[in-house]
Amino acid sequence: MPLSGEAIRMMNYVDDVSTTLRRILSLVPTLTPEERLRVSDYLSHANPGVDTVLRALKSNSPTPGPVA
Repeated sequence: MPLSGEAIRMMNYVDDVSTTLRRILSLVPTLTPEERLRVSDYLSHANPGVDTVLRALKSNSPTPGPVA
């Protein structure tokens, strides 16, 4: 089944996020342990996170609820 333009656009967003994460990973060795901890905490509190998006995509509901 062919993908809609919106699905293709969303997959391009995923590619963009993956590129950003690769850039972050390449810089991790340059950080001090304290900086790593701060960035780690910042990333874990980012909202919405990957888990939220995956739950919405796997949901059987036609429209996911608002993201807090």
